[in-house]
Amino acid sequence: MPKLLGQPEIEAKLASLHGWKYSGRFITKTFEFEHFMDGIGFVNRVAAVAEKLDHHPDIKVVWTKVTLSIQTHSEGGVTSWDIQLAKAVDRLGPG
Repeated sequence: MPKLLGQPEIEAKLASLHGWKYSGRFITKTFEFEHFMDGIGFVNRVAAVAEKLDHHPDIKVVWTKVTLSIQTHSEGGVTSWDIQLAKAVDRLGPG
């Protein structure tokens, strides 16, 4: 298992990612789409990447907005795995 990252380390890593924020032991980002089905397509692409990495985000869909919250659940906070997943997600769609 990867080790938990401290807040300064998390914030330093997030500085290279657009729109991700650290809050409540998760990193989160909301993606906005023009149409509901565009967001659902994005969710499906995220699911495929998450399954490949065997690391799964919490996903909330509200009409045209998709919010991802990522943490390493077994560790109770943010690890390098979460940063890796965030980078992979950013390559999938609008941010």
